[in-house]
Amino acid sequence: MTIFKTFLKIINKYKITVIIYTTILLIFGIFNITTNDSAIDFSSSKPNILIINNDSDKGLTRCLINYLKENANIIENKTTEEEIDDAIFYREANYVIYIPKGYNELFMTGENPTINIKSTGDYQASLANLILERFLNMANIYQKNNFSEEEIIKNINSSLNNSTNITLTSKLDREVLLKASNYFNFASYSLMAGAIQIICLVLSTFRNKNILKRTIVSGLDYKTYNRKLLLANSIFSIVLWLFYILLSFILIGDIMFTTQGLLFVVNSFIFTIIATIIAFLIGNLITDKNAINGIVNTIALGSAFLCGAFVPQEYLPTSVLNIAHILPSYWFIASNELIKKLELVNFETLKPIIINFSILVLFGVIFIIITLTSTKKKQKVL
Repeated sequence: MTIFKTFLKIINKYKITVIIYTTILLIFGIFNITTNDSAIDFSSSKPNILIINNDSDKGLTRCLINYLKENANIIENKTTEEEIDDAIFYREANYVIYIPKGYNELFMTGENPTINIKSTGDYQASLANLILERFLNMANIYQKNNFSEEEIIKNINSSLNNSTNITLTSKLDREVLLKASNYFNFASYSLMAGAIQIICLVLSTFRNKNILKRTIVSGLDYKTYNRKLLLANSIFSIVLWLFYILLSFILIGDIMFTTQGLLFVVNSFIFTIIATIIAFLIGNLITDKNAINGIVNTIALGSAFLCGAFVPQEYLPTSVLNIAHILPSYWFIASNELIKKLELVNFETLKPIIINFSILVLFGVIFIIITLTSTKKKQKVL
């Protein structure tokens, strides 16, 4: 109880810092979700498609190009592969279609020539792929039934011009799930930064040489001492986590009462414990209070940028994501991305999420071992 009382006294000493820092983090969290909210409203849009036509501009080829023009925004004036790659990289084009030479004649002979593509891999590219496949599947059906080229073009134009009423069968609100994942992704920074900032300040007091010497003289086992300190710090982190969870129920709403919402909560809880352990390890290694802000910026902010808290993982380069695998934040955010896409809940769909949870727990075990080892060495030095 002595350690807990001391911990509370130190927290009380830094209460202004705790309140200010926690408030700032919460404000940024709210700002992040409201900004994303205005950006993810659904609107009917067309993908940007670049067509490289190496065939003659007639017959079925002409029909395909006209169909694409009606259902997409056609990008022009990109002819070289360097220009095309730049258009893909900068999202000027979501999808590039290469129509091969002789496509019209080869298709009518039943050879089904390959149309090569390049894409950004995002949802607009997926939409462009569906548009292309819709045309090709219909054309293949008519060709296999021995329709002439003129009949195929006529039937395709007639069929594809018919509008279709779309009924959403999913009971989940994808927009809200996206908002939830964005909220919890940003929370990876807030929880990590909050834990490191406050816990390191508290531990810097506990790690004062005079206090450490008194602890050693008292005969208190270092494992018991560390365990009680870690537990006390965990209480602070859990209180911070509860603030975020309460805020998520207010801002996100009913989706938090679903299985997906529960998974977001569990994932964030595991990450909060890992963030606490990391902060505890740093607090044991760094006792200079002036260095704490630099540590927060280096670890919390660095992890946020590398792992997808600020920029979605799908937009980050592969090389960056490969490096991010060594950071707990990556696995936390990767789980959020899986949860937001979770439609059917069973063992198979939950398996990759459970694996990510297990990796986070493994990180925690490793950091605890490192903390116990480093603390024991420091006590021997003293």
